[in-house]
Amino acid sequence: MSSTKPEPRPAATIILLREAAAGPEVFMLQRNRGAAFLPGAYVFPGGAIDVADHEPRAARRVRDLSDAEASARLGLGSGGLAYWIAAARECFEEAGILLAVDRAGRMVEGARAAALGPWRAGLNAGERTFADLLEEEDLFVPAREIVYFSHWITAAGRPRRFNTRFFIARAPGDQAGAHDESETVHSFWLSPREALERHERGEIEIIFPTRTSLADIARFTTPQAAVEHARSLGDIEVNAAVWAVDHEGSKRLFRRADPQYFEIHWSDPEETGETCFVIQPGLAKRLDRYVTRVTAPNPGFMTGPGTNSYLVGEEELAVIDPGPPIDEHIEALLAAAGGRPIRWVLCTHTHVDHSPAAALLRARTGAQLLGRPRPEHGNQDHSFAPDRVLAHGERIALGALTLRAIHTPGHASNHLCYLLEQTRMLFSGDHVMQGSTVVINPPDGDMRVYLASLELLLAEDLAILAPGHGYLIGAPHKEVKRLVAHRLAREAKVVAALGRLGSPTLEELVPAVYDDVPSRAHPVAARSLRAHLEKLLAEGAVLELAERYALVKSAATG
Repeated sequence: MSSTKPEPRPAATIILLREAAAGPEVFMLQRNRGAAFLPGAYVFPGGAIDVADHEPRAARRVRDLSDAEASARLGLGSGGLAYWIAAARECFEEAGILLAVDRAGRMVEGARAAALGPWRAGLNAGERTFADLLEEEDLFVPAREIVYFSHWITAAGRPRRFNTRFFIARAPGDQAGAHDESETVHSFWLSPREALERHERGEIEIIFPTRTSLADIARFTTPQAAVEHARSLGDIEVNAAVWAVDHEGSKRLFRRADPQYFEIHWSDPEETGETCFVIQPGLAKRLDRYVTRVTAPNPGFMTGPGTNSYLVGEEELAVIDPGPPIDEHIEALLAAAGGRPIRWVLCTHTHVDHSPAAALLRARTGAQLLGRPRPEHGNQDHSFAPDRVLAHGERIALGALTLRAIHTPGHASNHLCYLLEQTRMLFSGDHVMQGSTVVINPPDGDMRVYLASLELLLAEDLAILAPGHGYLIGAPHKEVKRLVAHRLAREAKVVAALGRLGSPTLEELVPAVYDDVPSRAHPVAARSLRAHLEKLLAEGAVLELAERYALVKSAATG
């Protein structure tokens, strides 16, 4: 994989929908097999942003959207309106469908769009501009009808790279569309499901972003419903596909839905494709200039690939969560230090998969132990005795770097997260885990406190999460909000199940509340269920009598 990182060219793509008896149909084009980019693939109309798309003449021909509004929607400083102009232009150039209105706001009819067909050759050749067409025909781009939908960036290593904004729009009812016989050689309208099925049968080639878009649209029964869904979207996240390798050097492409995605972007900002995507116990992974991860050899149902230990610093190091007392893990941590002294050992909490190696590492290095004392309840590490008890907000200086302790009880009453202030990486321990939710196990675990601790993180400026198990987690605030929503949705299932079952025991509640979880996990789920019930008891929504639970009347009716 080349280490060069060419800047992706800004582009716009438009998903055209029309009404059909069986549901929405989408317009697709086949690219010329001689094209340099995606030869032979079936795509939506679209292409690169042209210089002319930024011209004031074009901007004056856009209705209901300013450049400031367009740029804010796309997360740009300026120039956002050019994407709407390009989407409308490419739609006409490639598909022959003119998304334009007259001064009265009436959409261009099919006959007039057909009569303007000769313009397409001049636009494709660069001899005329879209602004010329709009001015001479006194037409306007109806920006409100062209709705921002998604954002994709071509992976490094491709011969051409594009930074593409996808838009969605309803095609005018009497404009059928047609390919341009140049860049595109075939076209048709078909349902999103049929397009996906034809791809699966190998009849047509559709690339991943297009397939994802088709799958999203296939959920809707009308074009208008799909468009309104797009209007309702909040911040649209970029999906920048990225390459990485395994320990044997085999390359693989990762996308936003993959658990490795954010870690690859963080550890390989230049997109060389040379970072490793495999978590293998004992093998050090350099995450950035300040942080190296070594995963302990304790994989399992509760620990995933194993407990993550992090070495943080430059000339002198801190180890966060040294993990279980396994000699080979201690040796791996010392080897990863590369001769640099380990001065501090910090623990997020004292569960037995996170802190027991602290005493062993201290004996080998003389490091100072930092954290909070173990609580009385739960499966705690009795060997951990911190030399320095950390308070909420306390800072630890690691040379030029600073870690700030954030007290986040809930999973454990003594749980701390650590924020590396220089990079905004948060070492989240078991407060936020990658790929799963944590168990809240009373009496030390407390669901009300846990939810409050999650909310606390929303006030922090975070760039990435480094959890106690699994890969780095991106979009931290979104992940925290997802966890809060998940826990509250589970609580709603508890209330609903109590309403159905009357006064069940905890054991009777588990299969009703965790019907989406394999039965083998129900004994563990029962711990968090008890935490949910204790929260509802404390809030006065539930009563407990003889180990049976029932809704308080106001909770049941309200």
